[in-house]
Amino acid sequence: MNSLTDHSLINRIANHLEDSTMDIDHHQEEEEDPFLRFINYAGSILSPDKDETEEEFNGPGWSWIANRILKTCIAYSSGVTSAILLSDLSQAWSEQRRTVAPNKRPDCINELKKKHKRVKLPNTVTIDSIYEKKFLSLSSVIEAVIVDSFILPGTNIYMLSLGDFWSSNTIDLYLHRRYYNLADPSNGILKKGREIFLTGCYLRTASEGSGFPRLLPTEYLVILLDEDQDDDAMLLGAQFCSDSFSSISFSSVNEGDSYSLYARIESIGSLEIQGNNGSLRRKQISLVDNNGVRLKFLLWGEQVLLSDLLSVGSMLALDRPFIASSVDSASETCEEICLEYGSATQLYLVPFIQHEEQVCIALTQNRYQGSRLLSALDPSQGPKFSQVTLPCDSQGSIDFSNYPFRSFVNDLRDKMTSISLYGVVTDMMGERKTTDSIFSLRIKDTTGAIWAKLHFVGSWSLGRLGLGHTVYISGLTCSMTKQKSLEVLWFENDVGASFINLSCLPALLNSSCLHKLSYLSDLSSQTSSTHICTVWLDQIEHCHVNTRFSHACCGHFVEKTPYGGVECQFCHCSCNDEVVRTFHLKITLADESAKVFTWCSGQTATELLQISPDDFYELPEEEQIMYPSSLENERFTVALVNCTGHERGLDDSLMQEYGAATWEITRALKCE
Repeated sequence: MNSLTDHSLINRIANHLEDSTMDIDHHQEEEEDPFLRFINYAGSILSPDKDETEEEFNGPGWSWIANRILKTCIAYSSGVTSAILLSDLSQAWSEQRRTVAPNKRPDCINELKKKHKRVKLPNTVTIDSIYEKKFLSLSSVIEAVIVDSFILPGTNIYMLSLGDFWSSNTIDLYLHRRYYNLADPSNGILKKGREIFLTGCYLRTASEGSGFPRLLPTEYLVILLDEDQDDDAMLLGAQFCSDSFSSISFSSVNEGDSYSLYARIESIGSLEIQGNNGSLRRKQISLVDNNGVRLKFLLWGEQVLLSDLLSVGSMLALDRPFIASSVDSASETCEEICLEYGSATQLYLVPFIQHEEQVCIALTQNRYQGSRLLSALDPSQGPKFSQVTLPCDSQGSIDFSNYPFRSFVNDLRDKMTSISLYGVVTDMMGERKTTDSIFSLRIKDTTGAIWAKLHFVGSWSLGRLGLGHTVYISGLTCSMTKQKSLEVLWFENDVGASFINLSCLPALLNSSCLHKLSYLSDLSSQTSSTHICTVWLDQIEHCHVNTRFSHACCGHFVEKTPYGGVECQFCHCSCNDEVVRTFHLKITLADESAKVFTWCSGQTATELLQISPDDFYELPEEEQIMYPSSLENERFTVALVNCTGHERGLDDSLMQEYGAATWEITRALKCE
């Protein structure tokens, strides 16, 4: 090896040494944390085998697997097995992969599939699922492609044969007569390869005389247009660009003139209930044309189903809408004119296409297990792909809900949404001087720590949370403040938002696939994970049992105020009507290897003492003193977390919870 080559090799090694060390840290963490290890194992089971030439990842995302495992654990509070989890994950992922259609789809659908970029509508059902369930609700949405258009022999009834991007089956639709002019074989737009949305469909099943199910006529059909296709662009230009909102005249309407209008959907209002007996339903859709003029498009009664076919940001072409006075329509808007879905109205839609952005795989990932040093020296040993494609909205924010790998604190950047983090709580506080329920949480993983601001709909709703607890939080968003610092936010009612405290998860103690038993001698003040141990209660004479009042929402103790009320020391709010009696227990645990002084409260203390706080409080004082002696040497499986030694502690009033104890018992289960 010559000196130049040798020098180059050394540089390459040096450039990747730091990243390799970081990978080793992550790898060690995942080896030591059975929950992380099981997520990786499940991912390897569910991910399809990749072709050597394939550059994109198409397996389940890391957060999808984590979310699904935790949901199953919550559903099976008595514990889960590897078989239960893998079965549930496999079934759920099979449903998720309905977006991948079999090869026997019609060719016209396969061609459209190549450029299919839009997001599936919320109520969309697949044609395959209609066949499987033999049922279709009136509010279901079908995103269809016309495979064939024909007239039933011996009749003048138009039929459309429909397929979709996710199904192998097709289904026939009796076309509603209001669309017959669009199905003309010579110049109609409803022909093979045209995409349509429809809702309000009734299903005629095979048992009703036909050999196969069919869809009965529906008025609620929207025709999709593609501005990049010459025919569609010509249709929009010729039919919809001469009229504008400003050109609408009531006098012309009264003379029988009709309008064809083109506008962007700015917002879709929520369902309104009107009428003396609440029998009239209405939805308002705000439209803005190319001149910036706004009008309301109103849907009444059963017409509100049409709103499920529309999406904010899409362009809507309205052919012959009914022109109404805002007074006649009982609209609360100031416009004189509004639009309605009339008997002759036909709707065309240019859907909003959610942009995508390619994201490089972060250096914090260890998906392929193996040294980055090896990858640097021999590219054939590295990942088969180095980037993934993720959705990006019009503001440039990238959606990480389907990111294949675990996200770390060090990965967080501006304009990231739907981020998931797995880490340990090292600090937390409730915000003062605000009427909103906002709490700040500091979450730490192997790459660093970051503050996340949690916004709750009402009050704190996550149950008891303390320092050292291991948490999984999804639905985080990242943005840059005016001061150029990264802000991480979480809103309780956002889609995909969840917060799960693994340290307090009941199923964890009974799920050997998600934990490994530790000895008390394995505990270290540097340990940040949750430990599961089998122990007995020891040194009962030094046991400290006290009953106090706690805030029912958050589980933290309350204190009396000078004004006679009580205030939560964590939420910083008055909570006179939301207090419960609870234990404050300090006790020594022991196993064959060591003894540890611990503390706990709430349900955990109740499980250890095997008596409720209210019943204990009613005991005579001498019985309270003698009671712990009856528990000596009782064996339990417990979850332990290190509640000290973090960046900074809680307020002094909250630090009194654990006092001299280094370890908190977050969950306990009596050994039978």
